[in-house]
Amino acid sequence: MAANALAVLFLGIAGVMARMLAVSDKTLSASGTMMMVISLALGAVIGELLDLEGKFERFGEWLKKKTGNARDQNFVNAFVTASLTVCIGAMAVIGSIQDGMYNDHSVLFAKAVMDFIIILVMSASLGRGCAFSAIPVAIIQGGITVLARLLKPIMTDAAMTNLSLVGSVLIFAVGVNLLWGKKIRVANLLPALIFAVAMAFLPVP
Repeated sequence: MAANALAVLFLGIAGVMARMLAVSDKTLSASGTMMMVISLALGAVIGELLDLEGKFERFGEWLKKKTGNARDQNFVNAFVTASLTVCIGAMAVIGSIQDGMYNDHSVLFAKAVMDFIIILVMSASLGRGCAFSAIPVAIIQGGITVLARLLKPIMTDAAMTNLSLVGSVLIFAVGVNLLWGKKIRVANLLPALIFAVAMAFLPVP
């Protein structure tokens, strides 16, 4: 469990660093700091008002009963944790956008293989609830693909970079919860992804 959590943590760290740090004239510089802070702050407010984490958990409870796993006390935690891990990563966002905009499925195919391995590992430590993360993955990735086709005229490289950066922060938060218990209501931070895209069109450093 701890090893799995560390892997998720470093996936998040790598994603953030890859998009925040740049080397220019042998000098390391950072960008996107204010965008990240503002997006997460606004996203947290909206997420808390909508109680997205609660809705995720209630759906997990409903799913637990409908699938005959009512006695599995860890089902909901496994379902929510696994769903957040495979749904909000950079590959999920970018892969779905590339699928919607350019009909390029390569990233999503690669992600499917990685997700299979991740879910196998998480299922061994958290339980069978992890397998049902396929439901929100299909809904979220499918939704982003359809939305990308509609937003194709206005989607920019900057918007995709912001999405990946903030998404990687959320992946890191999932790792924190895996390693130290539930400390962050990650689902309530999901609206930060919307603000990250919106801020790509504003002069925010």
